[in-house]
Amino acid sequence: MAAALLAASCGGSGGDESGGAGSGSGGASGPDSELVIGRVLPETGTLAAIGGPIIAGVDLGVADVVAAGGRVRLLKGDSGTDPDVASETVNRLLGEGAQAIIGAAASGVSQAIIQTLYDAQIPQCAASNTSPSFSTQDNAEYYFRTVTTSHAEAPVMANSLAAGGATFAAVVARSDDYGNALARLLVEELNKLGIAAEIVSYSPDAPNFDATVQEVLAKGVDSVGLIAFEEGIAILRGFLESGIPPRAVHVAAGLYDVTLAERVNPSDPTVLDGLRIHVPSGDDAFNQRVQELTHGNVSFGGQAYDCVVVLSLAYLAAGSASGPDFVAAVSGLTRDGQKCFSYAECAELLASGVDIDYDGVSGPLELDEVGDPTVGRYLVSEVRGGELVVVQTTDWSVDR
Repeated sequence: MAAALLAASCGGSGGDESGGAGSGSGGASGPDSELVIGRVLPETGTLAAIGGPIIAGVDLGVADVVAAGGRVRLLKGDSGTDPDVASETVNRLLGEGAQAIIGAAASGVSQAIIQTLYDAQIPQCAASNTSPSFSTQDNAEYYFRTVTTSHAEAPVMANSLAAGGATFAAVVARSDDYGNALARLLVEELNKLGIAAEIVSYSPDAPNFDATVQEVLAKGVDSVGLIAFEEGIAILRGFLESGIPPRAVHVAAGLYDVTLAERVNPSDPTVLDGLRIHVPSGDDAFNQRVQELTHGNVSFGGQAYDCVVVLSLAYLAAGSASGPDFVAAVSGLTRDGQKCFSYAECAELLASGVDIDYDGVSGPLELDEVGDPTVGRYLVSEVRGGELVVVQTTDWSVDR
């Protein structure tokens, strides 16, 4: 993949663009046919809470591309949080003509579909897969992402724990691709800051998490980093019942939900006051758009929007929907060219033969030779008065 991406191409071919069911207002040139994108994202399952803003980001991206004259059509599908469901959805979407896929939301679920997409040479953009595994595996030739890996999330969490006064932390992590990778990196980052840390791994399919809570208590830690999906709600209740103060708990992106405190304790959401949670997101202006569609949840919405834009620009630059052509075009669209900040602006530059550098709503991106962003945007939020309040926005560069 490295060789293909380094052969980045940014030239467009002639022809007026039209999007979806009709023509938009832009004058970009590119392929005469439309790009068909399949969406494989969690409408149901344990990641449905973060699925909402990801889906909203995709929908907003398609709407903006079409409004700017881009020819793109969206096919929708549910991944659940189930590899079998996602695989069936991918097969259906490919049968309906999908030429590119956005998803899945969970790294483990993406692992279940990546081989199928590799075999079919179908470009795949992930907005929320943070596992580093994709960066080195052979079947990721047509895979890229708009979210930074755990190499960025780990220092964001570690700095938050340090600011909270941690000296000895338990890193409580689900035992899957996402949890294992982030837990290992988080321990490394905490150690760099002089903070002792130990991993407490658990099965997300366990009937209860009493043993996990007891293991944390037995270690005598003063802080906790929690890497969880939906099951984290039960774990948080166990922490509260065992006397672990919420201000000592720092939560990773997989459990981000603006109604988290209410879900943990509907009768008194303030019991979670002080807890902090970290999540990749878009900029403030874009987050306002997403919030109107998701009742406030913004996690990974900006990254999903940028998947749509990068795929659409790659379609113009490559002049076709061919997987190898997409791969050759993607990296060159986000670095070492003239800065542009929207599909409309970037498409006009491509039509003029200009080498572009798209900076998205989720940050500068700067995709590297394996299709990973080297700069990512994160929100740090804290529960205050039972509500999740953004306290910091930060762009983080990956150094690995």
